[in-house]
Amino acid sequence: MQPFTSTIFAEMTALAVRHDAVNLGQGFPDTDGPSSMLAAAQSAIASGVNQYPPGPGMPVLRRAVAAHRSRYGLSYDPDTEVLVTVGATEAIAASLLALVEAGDEVILIEPYYDSYAASVAMAGATRVTVGLREDASGRLALDVDALRAAVTPRTRAVLVNSPHNPTGTVFRLEELQAIAALCVEHDLLAITDEVYEHLVFDGLVHIPLASLPGMASRTLSISGAGKTFNCTGWKIGWVCGPSELVGAVRAAKQFMTFVGGAPFQPAVAHALTAELDWVTSLRDSLASKRARLAEGLREAGFEVRSSEGTYFICADVRPLGYEDGWALCRDLPARIGVAAVPVQVFTDRPDQWKHLIRFAFCKQDAVIDEAVERLHKL
Repeated sequence: MQPFTSTIFAEMTALAVRHDAVNLGQGFPDTDGPSSMLAAAQSAIASGVNQYPPGPGMPVLRRAVAAHRSRYGLSYDPDTEVLVTVGATEAIAASLLALVEAGDEVILIEPYYDSYAASVAMAGATRVTVGLREDASGRLALDVDALRAAVTPRTRAVLVNSPHNPTGTVFRLEELQAIAALCVEHDLLAITDEVYEHLVFDGLVHIPLASLPGMASRTLSISGAGKTFNCTGWKIGWVCGPSELVGAVRAAKQFMTFVGGAPFQPAVAHALTAELDWVTSLRDSLASKRARLAEGLREAGFEVRSSEGTYFICADVRPLGYEDGWALCRDLPARIGVAAVPVQVFTDRPDQWKHLIRFAFCKQDAVIDEAVERLHKL
């Protein structure tokens, strides 16, 4: 079993700084979000919005979140079914602490985002992992048979991340239908991490699990502003779901951070209401950057996996003569001045994933080009 990956990120960051490396390992953009959103935050600060906001979040933001979710055909009461959190990471942790108990099992789809394992452990539960599998087209797809086999009488919840970090997979309707069918059949909760919901490429669409038959009453849908509006440092997230589930999450959340980001909440509400065209432009720009980095990685000798969403792309190191992505990622900053992240640290079965490393393409073109030029030295 791998250590929690926060230690890996710390190590990679330290190596990147020490060797002045181009950091394509960490997933945060190096450009700001829409100017009107930034101005709204500055205006809120100047006008005195600097004290504790209401515990569930400012009404203006809860209303904006509910209106935004309606684009998927979902209806939420902003007063009882929407909770503002300190980022999606807190939302996931609070959901698990509120609704999962010692002895329960939580199914994670691996590779899984690093906080999931820690949150399951803090809840006293046991994680059960189901790996993505490479299909005939080379896409990393949900292994429905393995998911079905993973359900036991102790299974309490399934944590679903789509668009998927770190692989960039976007679950198709039939994959989500399979998850929904299992949840309904076995009376399971679903917790969905949808923070990359707007960053989907190639004509694909994001389908919330909660929108499928039988799922609205058993799903906590989690998203946030950071990835959608290039404001990861603001840490504004939210949970939507049935009032009884959201109420339980609120009870856990209030003893974690209580509240956060008062002046950012009205600014995010403005962005959700008025800046989705900006998000469309961001998605198109990221699609171009994805192609730019993918081409450069291929020219450098990597075998590149498809990326259907998020701002991550995975590359196979074996064509370059390497077998262990972790060892390569530790070597890259000092050797050629580039930082990446090994996919194996996001899994409980590292041997099955050690050939892949993850790069982030949410960077300026000049940064991507510099990284590619350095990677050619391999």
